[in-house]
Amino acid sequence: MSKPVPADAVKLMVSMLAAADNAVNEALRSLSERYGTPDYISHQQFFNYSDYYERQMGSPLVRRFVFFETLIRPEELPDIKIFCNSMEERFSREGKRRVNLDPGYLALPHLILATGKGYSHRPYLRDGIYADLTLIYRDGSFHPLPWTYPDYASLPIRQIFNVLRQRYSQQLRKASGLFTKSSIMATS
Repeated sequence: MSKPVPADAVKLMVSMLAAADNAVNEALRSLSERYGTPDYISHQQFFNYSDYYERQMGSPLVRRFVFFETLIRPEELPDIKIFCNSMEERFSREGKRRVNLDPGYLALPHLILATGKGYSHRPYLRDGIYADLTLIYRDGSFHPLPWTYPDYASLPIRQIFNVLRQRYSQQLRKASGLFTKSSIMATS
């Protein structure tokens, strides 16, 4: 019989997508007030994988990934998604979103995103929020799955996540002094 143990803390990540820098900067300020200091903010990257958001937000769209220094409990993800949804509404103008905020977390074995849309590979968490298994870690790198969004599947984005996984691993070591058995298994 397995004995339940709490999961390791995870590294909070928020993908910010917008057509205007000021919307991204406003969102970043609000996220930092709530979740603490970012320890990584990516450069702006043009988002040309889909035109899904252009009708609401305009174009050209840019994306930034923000990772936060303070680790979170994985079970906090639905609350974070709900907070991000409320921020999107708060920053909206005339019923149109100015920023899209997709929170998730990086753990040693995977990258999980939060979504309000259920699907076969998205288990329900609570409060209308689902977990999207986006990337898995094996053989020394993150790898996409058949349903992974094309931008997250791209090598440059996965390289960013690989570097942040190393930072997260160091944070775990400092926090606990050693890996848990489940963490050691996830790294192999």
